Amino acid sequence: MSNTLASAAATFESEVELPAYSLNYQYSQSPRVTVVKDTSLQAMFGKYADILWGDGSHKYNVTNFIAELHDLLQPREFSGFSQDMLDFLIGALRKRGNSNATINRKLAALRKLLRKAHKMGDVHTLPEFTRQKEKAGRIRFLDKDEEYDLFTTIRAVSEDYYRLCIFLIDTGARLSEGLGLRWNDVQEPRATFWVTKSGRSRSVPLTARAWRAIEGGDRRKSGPFATINQQRFRRAWHQCKDEIGLGHDDDVVPHVLRHTCASRLVQGGVDIRRVQMWLGHQTLSMTMRYAHLASHDLEMCIPILERMAGASPSASASVN
Repeated sequence: MSNTLASAAATFESEVELPAYSLNYQYSQSPRVTVVKDTSLQAMFGKYADILWGDGSHKYNVTNFIAELHDLLQPREFSGFSQDMLDFLIGALRKRGNSNATINRKLAALRKLLRKAHKMGDVHTLPEFTRQKEKAGRIRFLDKDEEYDLFTTIRAVSEDYYRLCIFLIDTGARLSEGLGLRWNDVQEPRATFWVTKSGRSRSVPLTARAWRAIEGGDRRKSGPFATINQQRFRRAWHQCKDEIGLGHDDDVVPHVLRHTCASRLVQGGVDIRRVQMWLGHQTLSMTMRYAHLASHDLEMCIPILERMAGASPSASASVN
């Protein structure tokens, strides 16, 4: 049986030509994609800005600070931020004419961003940040004539801008606090600021004209000043200040309204602790910048000194 099968198989192979199969396997390998992680300040800011800073003028300033520091750094990408890099930035900012106070504000933003990046593993080492010593600066505030000229010019541009200025100068609120005010935050005769620079809410009573400024707002909007765009307001402010001859004064910015409010409180005899609470300063040292404006109160010390000197044994002695 086996011989017969073997013979049949041989006969089949000789008579039938079996096809030849050629198996060609081609392996197509895609190029390896390498993900490059951008570790520049600008990239980190884009990643964490919305987490670290809320919308408002402070975030706008921080955006400019980080952009400037990003442009100064060489190389711009890094895995660790060294002390030499920090010292280089400080020196570069000084060469640009930045005061120590300005440098401190810029480095505060940098420090906050780098600490977040370090926590998330984007940066491996951090430098030691040391606050630059600041000089006591001049406090600029508006007198009554300057207020009248500036506000009248602003009112000709926009009634809403005028209302905002009235509110800021009579409450001492920061620009971002005024713009962020919501209708539920206003209960006559007080306004409450929930989102503040210090992170602590505060309430202040309203003057009659500050209340009128609020009532002029559109109730269909989220707040009394919700129709105002901050950047457009700033541009209008600077144009109006140029028109009344204050264009040369770099200190006449919207924040001067807060200084004016504080100065008027101190000059009017309000004690410094109440002024601190009104402005929402975290430390009394911030409010003490206005204390010199109350120096006229020192006159009351003279009668006391003279009375005490008259009671002393040497009172009758002649003074050479």
